[in-house]
Amino acid sequence: MVSAFEKVEFSHGLVMKNRFSLAPLTNQQSNVDGTLGDDEYRWLTMRAQGGFGQVMTCASHVQAQGQGFPGQLGCFSDTHLEGLSRLARGIKDNDCIAIVQLHHAGRRSPTELTGQAPVAPADDTETRARSLTTSEVEELVSDFVAAALRCERAGFDGVQLHGAHDYILCQFLNAGFNVRTDRYGGSFENRSRILFEIIDGVRRVCGDDFNLSIRLSPERFGMRTAEIIELYRSLNDTNQLDFVDLSMWDVFKTAVDPEFEGQSLLELFTRFDRGTTRLSVAGKLYSGADVRRALEAGADLVAIGRAAITNHDFPRMIEADPEAHMRLLPVSRSVLKVEGLGEPFVDYMRNWTGFVEA
Repeated sequence: MVSAFEKVEFSHGLVMKNRFSLAPLTNQQSNVDGTLGDDEYRWLTMRAQGGFGQVMTCASHVQAQGQGFPGQLGCFSDTHLEGLSRLARGIKDNDCIAIVQLHHAGRRSPTELTGQAPVAPADDTETRARSLTTSEVEELVSDFVAAALRCERAGFDGVQLHGAHDYILCQFLNAGFNVRTDRYGGSFENRSRILFEIIDGVRRVCGDDFNLSIRLSPERFGMRTAEIIELYRSLNDTNQLDFVDLSMWDVFKTAVDPEFEGQSLLELFTRFDRGTTRLSVAGKLYSGADVRRALEAGADLVAIGRAAITNHDFPRMIEADPEAHMRLLPVSRSVLKVEGLGEPFVDYMRNWTGFVEA
């Protein structure tokens, strides 16, 4: 039986003390210019102190125009280095792997935040996003790579590419949206090209021990599950990634794609040999029983979201009591503040139905 408290080795040098990862969570707690805020520092380092083997930041934008939400942690400028370095130290001081999630919101970048129209793989009338030129896509690749190098300089152990949730990399994968006619659109090979170029670039400029992963949506957001399976297998074959993180919303759900109707979404991925590439899963993992079930189903890592918000020490709870469960919802504002959430984060969580007491 797989234990949640076994160490996990990665192909690029790191060892994770257990199988618990803090999922990358929007929290709106940094400064207007993207520099680290004290609330964000406290929120993340408390999870490192609470026993997580890996702590990942919120989505951190690699270009100023790629900002997706207020109070977002930035990594697009050297002005962010001081805060990033402080954060890396604070996480790693707790025997915890420190990861930055690299992000660009694409058509989901609000003009009121960036001061300019959003950009995307194609024109979008709903959001008024304009299509990137080929040279701008090449620049975007370079900026993802530069941000990874900046995070390495700051002392982080690795980065994750945010390829899920209809942000820009996910938008490139979307066959119904990405109607480009250059080498970044059309065929699935072309639509996924940007991912492989970023991965190649990060591996070229960062150290051999630098952890690299990607988060994918296996369905929804215009994703074709069959294509994401194909992408997953191709990424595993490169041996360049340390893990692939599937954002599933519910780890134990069945697939919504008619091609796979009635089948376990997780089993569509665990049935393949993944070599040295680990598999991380996220979605409704609220208890020790949920964690065990996910690992027994073939996952290597569990990315914890809601349970990490309500209980900063969720891994230690499970270690002390394998049947432990996250706090029941709704949770009071005072409890969330004790758990290390600042006012902006608590207010943001009020958007999650039934999460915060009225």
